[in-house]
Amino acid sequence: MTAGSYKKVFKQLKNKPTKLKKFKKHNTPKPRKFGVNSKPCRLCGRVGGHIQKYGIDLCRQCFRKNATKIGFKKFN
Repeated sequence: MTAGSYKKVFKQLKNKPTKLKKFKKHNTPKPRKFGVNSKPCRLCGRVGGHIQKYGIDLCRQCFRKNATKIGFKKFN
């Protein structure tokens, strides 16, 4: 089930609270504890290309933009 269809059902079940409660119980996505989707980038929210070392928690694109501000140097 896609995120769009998941939210669309809420509008349909707004007037039926017991059915909405049952729907949420069985169909909400689980919170991720591990894997690719568990650690999004702190700045932009991307989940791919994640740099976790030293507690940076940035995607590679945001790291490249902000590396000099953080204190990293580029060696030739």
